[in-house]
Amino acid sequence: MSSSLPPFAPFPKASWRQHISPDEWEALSEAWIALSQAYLDLDDAAFKKEATDDSSLTTFVSTFAEEAAAAESDAKTTTIASSSPRLLKTIFRLASRILTASPPPRLLDARFLAGLCRIFPKNHTAPLLARLFSSSHAAAAVESSLLSLKKLLIPHLDAGSKGDLKLVERELTQLNPLLHASPDACMLLLAGSDFFDGLVTCFRVVNPPLRKAIITTVYLCLVGLTEVEPPKWSMISDQLYAIQVAAEAHRKGPLNANDSLGADLVTNTPILKTLLRKVESSTSAPSNIKNRITALESFKTGIIVRPKKKLVKRKLDKGKGREAPEDVHAEMHVHQMSRIAHVQDLFPDLGAGFIVKCLDEYHDDVEQVIANLIDETLPPHLATADRSEPLSHTQPDIKPHKDLAPRSTPPQLPTRRNVFDDDEFDRLAIDTSKLSFGKKNPDKTADDVLRDKSTAPNKAAILSALAALDPDDDERDDTYDAADVGGTVDAGSSGQDEAADANEELLFRAFQGHGGVFGRDAETRRSGARAKLRDETGMADEAIEGWALMLQRNPAQMKRLEAKYAWSGQQAQLERTSWRAATAAAAAAAAAAAGSGAEESSDPDGGRGRGRGGGGGGGGGGRGRGGGNVAGPTGEKETEAAKRNKEAHKGARANHNRRDARAKKMARGGFAG
Repeated sequence: MSSSLPPFAPFPKASWRQHISPDEWEALSEAWIALSQAYLDLDDAAFKKEATDDSSLTTFVSTFAEEAAAAESDAKTTTIASSSPRLLKTIFRLASRILTASPPPRLLDARFLAGLCRIFPKNHTAPLLARLFSSSHAAAAVESSLLSLKKLLIPHLDAGSKGDLKLVERELTQLNPLLHASPDACMLLLAGSDFFDGLVTCFRVVNPPLRKAIITTVYLCLVGLTEVEPPKWSMISDQLYAIQVAAEAHRKGPLNANDSLGADLVTNTPILKTLLRKVESSTSAPSNIKNRITALESFKTGIIVRPKKKLVKRKLDKGKGREAPEDVHAEMHVHQMSRIAHVQDLFPDLGAGFIVKCLDEYHDDVEQVIANLIDETLPPHLATADRSEPLSHTQPDIKPHKDLAPRSTPPQLPTRRNVFDDDEFDRLAIDTSKLSFGKKNPDKTADDVLRDKSTAPNKAAILSALAALDPDDDERDDTYDAADVGGTVDAGSSGQDEAADANEELLFRAFQGHGGVFGRDAETRRSGARAKLRDETGMADEAIEGWALMLQRNPAQMKRLEAKYAWSGQQAQLERTSWRAATAAAAAAAAAAAGSGAEESSDPDGGRGRGRGGGGGGGGGGRGRGGGNVAGPTGEKETEAAKRNKEAHKGARANHNRRDARAKKMARGGFAG
């Protein structure tokens, strides 16, 4: 019978299928179904003879899986499952018998198996893949293909942005359906740390489609390790620890703390809840696995929505015409779209309509929907539903138009009026010769305006107004002086300003002494000089380095700090602290100083008084400018000098010196001050 069966032709490519009419496609589908059924009716020996590596049957099944998987991943192409569901079921029976009987090497390639898993659901492909991995001959071929693909991806993953990112994204996207259906493939990829470390390194590249593929791969591999019997808890614990270490290292780095693989994984996938549910239902799970899951909870952030389809803006209803049913477009809520996109990140082959049905079943709980899709525990009415069903917009009933009966005319709105109503412009009665557009004299220059003195103010009036001002009319006082004299309020800086000045001086001294302590490299940050500067100022490394950078960019600030903190030779004055009894000479000197207008002589022993009056007695003799008195004879040099100096410091000190001198005299006499 096999000799009379015609051979299969390769399945047509997408570019060819576009030129096939619906009637021709229906005829082709019926022919493929009939021929496939004829091959399925062969006995085992004849079927094995036909299912060789270079036979037309193997070529047809291989090309069908490749083209159907490509159509599933391309949103613009009509899927074969929706156009020919009967053909899809027949091809699955054909592929299952080939893989079960004597699978040729061509159909044991990882890419073919991944395409098969993309076309058909997990509950159909998972038993088939488990049977392949249990067979020694088939398992060796599949593992060899997976290891070759793994060796191909690792160098590009480790290279980061310098690798072939498009190849990595394409291969991971094609491989993910196989990881979803086969836990053995997950174990093979995660064996060793090189593949996972490459995924962590490549995730640092800001490429959203690539990141989505990497997150999906990591999630499916971790979930696949829990589906093995018994679950590989030790391997799961190692991978969770590696994710935690990578996330903590990323958080301490210069990049965004919430942009690591661990943060994206625990935020955009239900990995933690899925693992926790598996741990609670397993009796062989170790005790530390829950600690690993709890440690990753701290990296969870807000959900990052990656919409797959761009929403079309709804046409505004301007009320111009009767609304027809075909013009009604249902609005989609943004939260519903985010949930659909969240599920399609992990299951890109599912249609939006099927996802909406699942969300309605589980009360819009995305995590429950994803968990039940992974475990294939959907209710019967959803398990048998079309998974590629698109979202259908329900057309609401057309509401009747409002009553269009005539109504009374509403009153007119009030007219706005202003002060220019009924003027010459309003009545259009102004003479056009009085109108000017733009400048009145466009040819007049600035020199002409300066030479024109017709509008200049009168110089004589300005001089007379200045002459009327009396410069001696106002006497200086201490109303606006900020000096701290007795009874005045201290207007000093606050504690924060003093701390800032102290830090500024410390930083500037360090900058002058050793500018290398402000370096931005890791070795300088770990140096002892930098640690000492951090302890003294209480500032972080970034603030210290930023201060030095801004100082180098601002020469004026550099000059100001040099003038402010330059050493001018000043020395601290040390006052005598020993007690000395007041002498008669000191009392006489103080009395003379008070009577002669001395304002700053405060040495009880005379000494080198700095007062402007007759310097006190004592051992040293005064160095004042004379003993003039404002009440002395008129015309004398000393009297005139005393009159001039009387008001010298009155504005700054007022009468506080007289008050202080009286207090000193009363203290020496033993009276109460």
